Amino acid sequence: MKSRVDFTRGSIAKNLILFALPIMAGEALQNLYHSVDSLVLGNFVGEAALAAVSICGTLTNLLVGFCNGMSVGSTVVVAKAFGSRDPERLKRTVLHSYTFSVILGLVMSIIGVSFAPFFVGICNVNSEIYSQALMYFMIFASGLIFTVVYNNSAGILRAMGDMRTPFVILMISSVLNIILDLLFSAFWSWGIKGVAIATVISQFVSVLISYYVIRFRLGFRCFDPASLVRNGHQEIRETVDVGFSSGIQSSLISFSNLFVWRYVNMFSTATVAGVGVAQRIDKFVSLPTNAFGNTATTFASQNIGAGEYERTRKGIRICILIAVSFSLSFSFIAYPIAPSLAKLYNRNPEVVKCATDMLSLLVPFYFMNSIRQVIAGNLRARGRSRLSMLYSVAGMIVVRQIWLAISMHFFKSIYNVYLGYVIGWFFALLFVSLYYFYCRKKLYMKPTSV
Repeated sequence: MKSRVDFTRGSIAKNLILFALPIMAGEALQNLYHSVDSLVLGNFVGEAALAAVSICGTLTNLLVGFCNGMSVGSTVVVAKAFGSRDPERLKRTVLHSYTFSVILGLVMSIIGVSFAPFFVGICNVNSEIYSQALMYFMIFASGLIFTVVYNNSAGILRAMGDMRTPFVILMISSVLNIILDLLFSAFWSWGIKGVAIATVISQFVSVLISYYVIRFRLGFRCFDPASLVRNGHQEIRETVDVGFSSGIQSSLISFSNLFVWRYVNMFSTATVAGVGVAQRIDKFVSLPTNAFGNTATTFASQNIGAGEYERTRKGIRICILIAVSFSLSFSFIAYPIAPSLAKLYNRNPEVVKCATDMLSLLVPFYFMNSIRQVIAGNLRARGRSRLSMLYSVAGMIVVRQIWLAISMHFFKSIYNVYLGYVIGWFFALLFVSLYYFYCRKKLYMKPTSV
């Protein structure tokens, strides 16, 4: 398999698949970080610890989602520089993008630790799991800088067509995380604190490796705050313009999920744990969604940088077809084995039933998110991320919250929560698709700024 992909040349379908597969494998390994946390806690500590780390998954996504969205901005900027075939522009862009990510990560760590009690309190966490959830979140937030810098580094490497290196780095850090999880929590009995520390250490190692890879490849030190202040205004302005909308979208969706957890916390601790287990499994089943969304962004950005607008339009259609095919395949595999997957995390029948019921309802509809992500990825590359973000938020947040408020008022059932996800996905896809078709002709004529 090729280690690098140039989207401006060769078979579109082949390049899309070659690029997306390592992203899916890498995301699977990254999901393994948190899944191993849940597996260890569910089997060696207890349901309360499992429920606590499940709630924290949404909390961490609130911060990490914003930073990952910002890294999408870096990916777009670097991919355009790569597509332009200008080595000096590429080096300058990477230098400023990497430096910006370090500063952003430090700020996000400070925010996460400082406001940890506020974030945990929003979820209306019951007293049985509050202290454990707060401890996990504070430790995780302290290491958020490493998560931000690594994800940005991976985006830089992928923007240059390298999909293998991020996967190898994640493989190393995931194996380390598993070893440390078992050592700290299963053997040393550190409980939820142990899995949080293991995650931070593993992410730190991934940052060290990725930094030296980028530095070796480009031949210069890629962290320089002084250069960022003096010469990085253009790259950072474009990074923020594209990434801020994507980051805000991710953060708003995660923030909305905190209020979803307020509804979930009306039910038993086992139900809370079951929803958390379903969300862990969901991360694996929905791998094609984010992978092909990121692939679409990089594909479009490289071709826009090279002036290949017709190739961009053709490639997005192909990317949608491939993404839907992968998504339906993953759903077909996961649907019948959902109960067995849930039992890996906890064998309490109530936990397993809750997780299985949620997955059985959601899994058949993942393809909707795959289509939306590919369309949104193309819009981001064309500088139309703001309205795309607003339409996604309208469907996945506003419509879903309206559904929950009305349905839970008349009939309090955990199934209303499950159905809310599907309703949100449908309307988000509808709104983004309508916007795409509205401005489709303008997308492939010349660069625009919105």
